[in-house]
Amino acid sequence: MGITKHLNFDKETEEIGKICKALGHATRIQIMTLLWKRNNRTCGEIVELIPLAQSTISKHLLELKKANLVTVQYDGKKTIYSVGVDNINALKKYFSSYLSTIEISEENKETVLTTKHKVQSRNSHLKKYNYQFSHKKSKEKTEGIAEKLT
Repeated sequence: MGITKHLNFDKETEEIGKICKALGHATRIQIMTLLWKRNNRTCGEIVELIPLAQSTISKHLLELKKANLVTVQYDGKKTIYSVGVDNINALKKYFSSYLSTIEISEENKETVLTTKHKVQSRNSHLKKYNYQFSHKKSKEKTEGIAEKLT
């Protein structure tokens, strides 16, 4: 087996890495969105809104808890989840600082609204390679032959 390199980064970088890793799944982002819209939800309430098994939601909540993105309160048998504002603010600070260092010219900006998608026909992918099939006759040749015969 090989040796794994381990780099030591500063504490802030390590925390941002854990937060981004925890948010690296669409379900976790959806859970955070639900909690942001209305705090203090139980796992059962989240399961009602996201059509996944309770065990799956629990695992995602555990990952969010490990990254300190959610806080947990216990009310009897209920476990109530809320947004961990401290790490959200750290993430916000990091991204605003990072994005302020990037310069993107207006002409290079593209959004979903400005991007135009081409609708391709069934065999349009073949056209870009200009395939020629000698055993297949084109419509023009077939029509020309039919005219000569009549």
